[in-house]
Amino acid sequence: MNSQPYSSTEKYEDTRFLAYRFYTETIEVSGMSALAFFEAGKTSFKGQRMFWQNREKTFTLVGLGHAFTLSAANHHGRFEDIQKDWQSLCKQIVNEERFVQPILFGGFSFDPLNKQQSEWVRFPEAYFAVPSFQLIIKDDRAYVSIHLITKEEETFQAFEALRKERDKMIHTAQVSELATYTKPIVVERQELKKEQYMDSIEKVTAIIKAKQAEKVVIARTLKLKYKESLSPASALYQVSKEQPESFLFGLEAEDQFFFGATPERLVKVENRQALSTCLAGSTPRGKTVDRDAELGEDLLRDRKNRSEHQYVVAMISKVFAEHCRETFVPKTPALMKTRDIQHLYTPVKGELKAGATLFDLVRDLHPTPALGGEPKQTALSLIRQYETMNRGYYAAPIGWVDAQGNGEFAVAIRSALLNEKEAYLYAGGGIVEDSTPESEYSETWVKFRPMLRALGGQLSDES
Repeated sequence: MNSQPYSSTEKYEDTRFLAYRFYTETIEVSGMSALAFFEAGKTSFKGQRMFWQNREKTFTLVGLGHAFTLSAANHHGRFEDIQKDWQSLCKQIVNEERFVQPILFGGFSFDPLNKQQSEWVRFPEAYFAVPSFQLIIKDDRAYVSIHLITKEEETFQAFEALRKERDKMIHTAQVSELATYTKPIVVERQELKKEQYMDSIEKVTAIIKAKQAEKVVIARTLKLKYKESLSPASALYQVSKEQPESFLFGLEAEDQFFFGATPERLVKVENRQALSTCLAGSTPRGKTVDRDAELGEDLLRDRKNRSEHQYVVAMISKVFAEHCRETFVPKTPALMKTRDIQHLYTPVKGELKAGATLFDLVRDLHPTPALGGEPKQTALSLIRQYETMNRGYYAAPIGWVDAQGNGEFAVAIRSALLNEKEAYLYAGGGIVEDSTPESEYSETWVKFRPMLRALGGQLSDES
């Protein structure tokens, strides 16, 4: 199916969607590999695939093809525009599904006001798609849905063609031998603008010491080069093995693929119940159980990290107070442990007020102090001035929403952008008044590790 693009910078007219009909059909299928279904769409839908799996491994989404796309070339009201378009489009759904809702999947750029040239050439400021074919694996049951969004009155032949394509891909995913994925071989590694990054830490630290900001997150880029083009399915496979306790995501935009394994939920909404994750302050894992526990206890007591974490807790709690009837926030953080890193972790929960939506929370939570800084606008301005890169979708919201407003967004850290024979990896850290370039540089190597391992890169001596 050809996608039906729409730039949400145009004037809103609710009647614009009245000409469309949104047809869906869902069948339950016997179990299959989500990655096999993703790979089954390679020939027909390369450049139009999406992947999501929550941290608990209770919900997996694969999307193939674009039944409809929503994008935003302008930053003004991009969260509201995507929300309004999706709500209007959902009003055109012809046949309600009992078990599975149609899903819109995509993400936003970190900062549309950052005008630096970058590698993110295929990703607009907001980019979402309704897949033509949607696989949902939930509660140990698998469903495949067809979505047809069209202005045509006669849809029988088009839908029959989609059914045949669906059946072919299901068959391929179920009976084909599982692909064997080997890690790619890196032929060159570049630390982009390393000296400028080190210099930026010094300058931003001085600004914070002068009380012009409290915290600013500064990131940097690592570039890997390969002999052959990188496989999105292989990248997802490798990172799923390296980071099984994280959210997994992947989003294709033509010949580019953004993917990652992030520990950080931005916000989840289910049946009007909202949940966010405060994740800030980190330390490496220990090589022994005793050393691991010692590092964790040191993190819980560390003034710098507890201060960073409290910025995030305060900000997320404030946003929840604005959009929720009541909120629940633990008084002290716990530890969240992934393969490479221990984080300070505090969940925030609440019940949405009438009229409040998932997109409202995404808009107001992004970026949290863990990814931007404090105060927010001051930190964003300093990032534009001193950071040596354009983050694109790194550290930005990526996720999904269904036709009933349920959904989940993660913060796209521990991530990489595949650009044919190149991969761009991203990592950063929170700068406060006692930060040093050397310590921040070392912290980025710890955060590069998941993507480096997944993409065949050797860990640096500095790491």
